[in-house]
Amino acid sequence: MSTRVGRTLIRGGTVVSSTGRSEADVLIDGETIVAVLAPGSTILGFDVAASADRVIDATGKYVIPGGIDAHTHMELPFGGTAASDTFETGTRAAAWGGTTTIIDFAVQSYGQRVFDGLATWHEKAAGNCAIDYGFHQIIGDLNADSLQAMDGLLDEGVSSFKLFMAYPGVFYSDDAQILRAMQKSAKTGLMTMMHAENGPAIDVLVGQLLAEGKTDPYYHGIARAWQLEEEATHRAIMLADLTGAPLYVVHVSAKQAVAQLAAARSRGKNVFGETCPQYLYLSLEENLGAPGFEGAKWVCSTPLRSRAEGHQEELWQSLRTNELQLVSTDHCPFCMKGQKDLGLGDFSKIPNGIGSVEHRLDLLYQGVVEGRITLERWVELTSTTPARMFGLYGTKGVIQPGADADVVVYDPAGHTSIGVGKTHHMNMDHSAWEGYEIDGHVDTVLSRGKVIVDGNSYLGAKGDGRYLPRGLSQYLT
Repeated sequence: MSTRVGRTLIRGGTVVSSTGRSEADVLIDGETIVAVLAPGSTILGFDVAASADRVIDATGKYVIPGGIDAHTHMELPFGGTAASDTFETGTRAAAWGGTTTIIDFAVQSYGQRVFDGLATWHEKAAGNCAIDYGFHQIIGDLNADSLQAMDGLLDEGVSSFKLFMAYPGVFYSDDAQILRAMQKSAKTGLMTMMHAENGPAIDVLVGQLLAEGKTDPYYHGIARAWQLEEEATHRAIMLADLTGAPLYVVHVSAKQAVAQLAAARSRGKNVFGETCPQYLYLSLEENLGAPGFEGAKWVCSTPLRSRAEGHQEELWQSLRTNELQLVSTDHCPFCMKGQKDLGLGDFSKIPNGIGSVEHRLDLLYQGVVEGRITLERWVELTSTTPARMFGLYGTKGVIQPGADADVVVYDPAGHTSIGVGKTHHMNMDHSAWEGYEIDGHVDTVLSRGKVIVDGNSYLGAKGDGRYLPRGLSQYLT
């Protein structure tokens, strides 16, 4: 494992936080930020730059806290295969894109004990990650033993768990199971994360479409209609309201589901939601509806929504107004050859997932360029709020004395071309973002004080990342 020594000064940049921006220099000692200074400052009469082992010139650039992707699935078994990114390849790709922390999902499969599933994910990740990481816990078999195990999750640094209203026979929990888990959540403070789609109804529609010979990837989106996302979101909110449990709805794609979240928040409920880059930019018509089997590249759940119905614009609006609180990726990549093509002739067998962990900061920054969100909101959505939501704030998600030196120097005058053979370090044979052009560039990435990306050079190493035990959400009232 690489050592981290010495003192670094990031000089001449604009430090951007969730609340503002200022010209400032950032002094790092070892793994920690020790000072945020007025440009050219001295400390006790000493020239700060002269005392630094390394000076990074950030003139004309933004200095922001490292990105936190709060929803990834490295090495996730799904549909007879597994996500193509390992913790090694996935976290390296994340680093290239300015993400310095991921929170992945440990999986308890049906018939397995919760802590055995968590131990398996620790084994997958330990010694392999290029950046720091934490875990949420998927509870795929919610029984009496699982409920008892939830009492010990906080002791393991896991302060959130995920349930599924979708995928009957795999991860699905019925309303009675969800109710019991939320009762436990209300007592412990654990955040309930919910995949909100009506799985049994989806299965009926899938069967009917296949029987009609409608087998192309496009019909994945038709089977998972927005009504089934809205209904499940509303049901999850009502169960959370009844029990007093905090609720976080993952990968929100339908504007009607956002409306349900917004209504609950207007009543003062601890209800939160995330969306993902694919729902902001991609669509049912243009992507899932691509000719032949090409649409399989963009099969994910919840699915891409119709641009004609205005979901994308409504989601951007919801990010501006804080009806949605953050943007994660739901990074779960699969190759076209040997994985996605398992669903040739049957869209229901296409592994669900898109690879985006490398591109989240860039894609959201393009929203700044286009006037969809502010520079400060960009930082809030991609770093500060994830840290606060999932018990990492103070050491992560902020540039201030005492915080981990996870810092990105971002060049607004730079340019990023996304695609295979360009900026693409994920372990995939295609890019869901092929051809996207970004008016900005990740120039330098520091993880706990170590420069891991410097221009076009990768300086990180397998095993640099550490496990992050997390506390309770700072958003609970």
